[in-house]
Amino acid sequence: MTERLFLDDSTLSHAEARVLSAALEGIVLDRTVFYARSGGQPGDVGVLRWDGGETAIVDTIKGEGETILHIPAADAAMPPVGATVEGAIDWERRHRLMRMHTTLHLLCVVLPDIAVTGGSVGVDKSRLDFNLPEPPPKEDIERRLNEVIAGGHPVCAEWVDESVLDDNPALVRTLSVQPPRGLGRLRLLRIGAGDPPVDLQPCGGTHVSNTAEIGRVVVLKMENKGRQNRRIAVALA
Repeated sequence: MTERLFLDDSTLSHAEARVLSAALEGIVLDRTVFYARSGGQPGDVGVLRWDGGETAIVDTIKGEGETILHIPAADAAMPPVGATVEGAIDWERRHRLMRMHTTLHLLCVVLPDIAVTGGSVGVDKSRLDFNLPEPPPKEDIERRLNEVIAGGHPVCAEWVDESVLDDNPALVRTLSVQPPRGLGRLRLLRIGAGDPPVDLQPCGGTHVSNTAEIGRVVVLKMENKGRQNRRIAVALA
């Protein structure tokens, strides 16, 4: 099992870890700050350093069971199994992804009670697809989105019993992807300190600690992707 340090603290940019296995297919550590590609968010990139060597990490993906694979660059040196390494992510890239991912949650706030049919988080642009036959004008969405961002709402993750989904299935906004069940607990992303909060959804991704950290965003375009499917693309201004 790889301990996922980013689940409890998305601001960690580096951490020491022990090498459990090392191959070109992926390096497994006992703990990591590298986010593994999932939920529409790309995997982290960065570097692993140890006494006498280092290797660039070009992607991070999920491995078998609860392991995370740190994908090394082609022909990279392999750290010795059992060695202590320092893993450091490309923080500037990660922080942009955190700002983008939190923005997509706020897009759900701007379009309440509309089911999400797909999505993707990117460094340069991100998008959500909505089951929405008649969306509001693009300018209205952008204005309302920036108003929520400027509100300076705190953002935090909390762990709850997964049975909360049985009591409140509306927490899940996505039609095609459901949060994993069977682990006994569920990670919720809470935006806003009030009751009810600004937003509350299951999410395993990385996020900023306050919506104001996102800065201004722009709605790039809105596209028809089917009779009722509308794609909304956004970017950091």
